[in-house]
Amino acid sequence: MKKRSNQDRYFLLSLGCSKNSVDSESMAQLLHRQGMDGCANPEDAEVLIVNTCGFINSAKQESIDALRELAEAKRPDQLVIAAGCLSQRYGQALAQEVPGLDGIIGTRRWMDIFDLIKRLRARRHPQPLYHLPDEAKIVGQDERGVLRASVQGASAYLKIADGCRRPCAFCAIPAIKGTAVSRPLESIVAEAVRLQDMGVREVMLIAQDSTDYGYDLGIKDGLAHLLDAIVGAAPGIPWLRIMYAYPGYVTPRLMQTMARHEQVLPYLDIPLQHGHREILKRMRRPAKVEWVYETIARLRELMPHLALRTTFIVGYPGETESEFEGLLTMVRDLQFDRVGAFTYSYEPGTPSASLANQVADEVKQARYERLMALQSAISLQKNQALVGKTLDILVEGHGVSEDEHGEEANGIISLGRSYRDAPEIDGYVLVEGELPVGEIVPVRISGATTYDLIGDVDIGAPVVIEAGKVYGEGMLA
Repeated sequence: MKKRSNQDRYFLLSLGCSKNSVDSESMAQLLHRQGMDGCANPEDAEVLIVNTCGFINSAKQESIDALRELAEAKRPDQLVIAAGCLSQRYGQALAQEVPGLDGIIGTRRWMDIFDLIKRLRARRHPQPLYHLPDEAKIVGQDERGVLRASVQGASAYLKIADGCRRPCAFCAIPAIKGTAVSRPLESIVAEAVRLQDMGVREVMLIAQDSTDYGYDLGIKDGLAHLLDAIVGAAPGIPWLRIMYAYPGYVTPRLMQTMARHEQVLPYLDIPLQHGHREILKRMRRPAKVEWVYETIARLRELMPHLALRTTFIVGYPGETESEFEGLLTMVRDLQFDRVGAFTYSYEPGTPSASLANQVADEVKQARYERLMALQSAISLQKNQALVGKTLDILVEGHGVSEDEHGEEANGIISLGRSYRDAPEIDGYVLVEGELPVGEIVPVRISGATTYDLIGDVDIGAPVVIEAGKVYGEGMLA
């Protein structure tokens, strides 16, 4: 067999969020179609690609460091390409930050990655080449087989839209991604069917704002329509999860659709960003706090076992102690299952960058710690309330159990997630024994920590056995 040359290989490092992961997977599909193979070691590849994140300063620095490391170590026959959000945001200026960078391609034209590689191979001089057209090209009905999903084990992120039209003062995403553009409903449904046929057990619908899906297509309640269509076309996908809902746009129809379909998990990720009206106004976010209380009450009425995740920013410019206390009050009142928190990050070019009264770093950190201490107690209480209950668990992998001293103990443990746990951001359920990866198994919860649950296979729970696969009946017994 002829040994493949380095020119047939690429190395792709994907940084940032799950939406970036989908773009990375799509680029990989296009490169494979052109006869290129991915490899895990950059030394074995001709083309080195970093799909960057440029959302906040720490992510920006991580991306620049990764590019510099590759550029400094590259051989004369290798090409280093910056793709993604950082490329789109900073454009040609990125080449000054990373000497030796060969090419730059942004978020809006990732589908042109092989064309850029061909141009780089044919260039006569070593100047960087830039592929950063202003217009976005959204892959839709002419997808030519590109699956706009990132499959990770038995789960997959499925992108339903890109870009954002919201005016949040702290966020650079609209400048990076452009306005919101929804993918055709029929394309998304066809991909859900493909994922079903691949054996995927959980599909997570993602966008910058999933609840804005269909607005640009003239579809009212577009996300609800999409859920109905996926459920009808892909009944073999047990779990459908909604990520990144926008406050004020979780409509009555969407709530009813979620409650009606067993496949749609009673889980909602709705980043609120703050709990005080005046801060929300300065953030240019929906400021009707009453809506949050009323909507969450209605959601819990329709779905009693609903798991709610949200995200908050502390230390936003001008945040007073009283305004921060308003956030704590909301957290106490609404008892979220999961909370992610960040200290405010100054982002050049965003409206918030010019605001006066920037909060001192030590104050931001202190408020962050107070918020997380409060939420940790709530999360622990929520988890402890599940002890004795049975949850269906999607098994993701295995590990080795440890004793109280952190030493390896006898026995294998299985790592899984319940409907309450989205990948990467939420907790795990730890189960003694080696359960089949990729299957959904009923587990009786026997212990709880702040973030994770401990359980045993519930052999007494009603189950359905089909083709050697075990599924629990009911989300929460």
